[in-house]
Amino acid sequence: MTSFSDLGLSPKVLSAVTEAGYSEPTPIQAGAIPHALERRDVCGIAQTGTGKTASFVLPMLTLLERGRARARMPRTLILEPTRELAAQVAENFDKYGKNHKLNVALLIGGVSFEEQNRKLERGADVLICTPGRLLDHTERGKLLMTGVEILVIDEADRMLDMGFIPDIERIAKLIPFTRQTLFFSATMPPEIQKLADRFLQNPARIEVAPPSSTAATVEQKLVATGGKDYEKRASLRAIIDKQDDLKNAIIFCNRKKSVADLLRSLQRHDYPCGALHGDMDQHSRTTILQNFRDGKLPLLVASDVAARGLDIPDVSHVFNYDVPIHAEDYVHRIGRTGRAGRKGASFTLVTPKDAKFVDAIEKLIDRKIEYIDGDLSTVATEDEGEKPAARTRKGKSRKQENKPAEEKTEAARPAEAAKPAPAEKPTPSKKPANDDRRRSRRRDRDDDQTPVGFGDDIPAFMLVAAKA
Repeated sequence: MTSFSDLGLSPKVLSAVTEAGYSEPTPIQAGAIPHALERRDVCGIAQTGTGKTASFVLPMLTLLERGRARARMPRTLILEPTRELAAQVAENFDKYGKNHKLNVALLIGGVSFEEQNRKLERGADVLICTPGRLLDHTERGKLLMTGVEILVIDEADRMLDMGFIPDIERIAKLIPFTRQTLFFSATMPPEIQKLADRFLQNPARIEVAPPSSTAATVEQKLVATGGKDYEKRASLRAIIDKQDDLKNAIIFCNRKKSVADLLRSLQRHDYPCGALHGDMDQHSRTTILQNFRDGKLPLLVASDVAARGLDIPDVSHVFNYDVPIHAEDYVHRIGRTGRAGRKGASFTLVTPKDAKFVDAIEKLIDRKIEYIDGDLSTVATEDEGEKPAARTRKGKSRKQENKPAEEKTEAARPAEAAKPAPAEKPTPSKKPANDDRRRSRRRDRDDDQTPVGFGDDIPAFMLVAAKA
């Protein structure tokens, strides 16, 4: 059995790892760390929750023990797709780098530029940032990237989904070509493979799990429900109430509006919960996450901003209120539970319109997910049985309109006999259909008579000829 001491890490790093309570590396760590210490490019592919962050943090700490950073010239650069992931990596450097005197700078949105500039002025051994904020500092002349020795691109597939690839390409041009690049992703679609081929030079490829596979420790179930919002919310509450072993859970929605609507609904029904989505300011997002980690909020309603890489190790359940449109997102969502060998459970609410998305998910993970309490066929039948007759503009249903002509006539005869004879309507004046259009055209003509409003007394200034 491999231990951390066999990987070539420095004594300072090994001491911090032991104090953190770890003795054996995960497969991705055992595969990536030796190659990273040899200054080779690394392409690491592993499902979420397998310790990818430590796979680059630990070797970087060992490699950075020699040398010092100069002002505005960081020695290493780590790119993360979201603020939460960037903050989480910074926490890893604090935990494993406690025996080092390294300057770690975190550049994310929602924090003042002045505070970040002060950190850059002192010199950053490790620069952790989101692509947008890094480019902002670079364009302001506050950063010089020519001293970067190691570039880490983390959660590359999420970078692709969020549209950061052009920004990463711009950043890569600012960094020396001789850099070492560590590239990590949970999935490896063709687009990400092309990106890896462009950035990496003769990389060591470490693949410890089949691409887009789900952890065996997660129990996965589907829940058939009606397509209306109130039906979905009722189904979600019923499933939550049935979980006797629920400690805490993340509820995923596809849209930020759905997050807000579902949060209000759960709070009205006295469920203790909070929300997390991309439009929240950084202080609110950090506070909500910390309360969730501390157990003060057992339910967290979130968009996919919480689906990638967030290290909340003891999440007992994941509920997909909306089926993810992209099948890969399903892998990341349910990866929030069942981490580090723990047991977890995931429940996905499925409406008749979601069937094609479920098929794509099952094809991606190469397994069939079972329904509980009946599949979609029962839901579709109930919806059809309760459907009211369609109304026409005259207030009659189509069934009534389609009655045979004889029935209509017989039903109408008594009513017609009881009605008095209608009075003669005055004959409307014959008016051409396009009379209004003719009138509007006349307003634009110059040869008509003088408008009545002026009469013969036209103001003198209106009679002055315009200068050529």
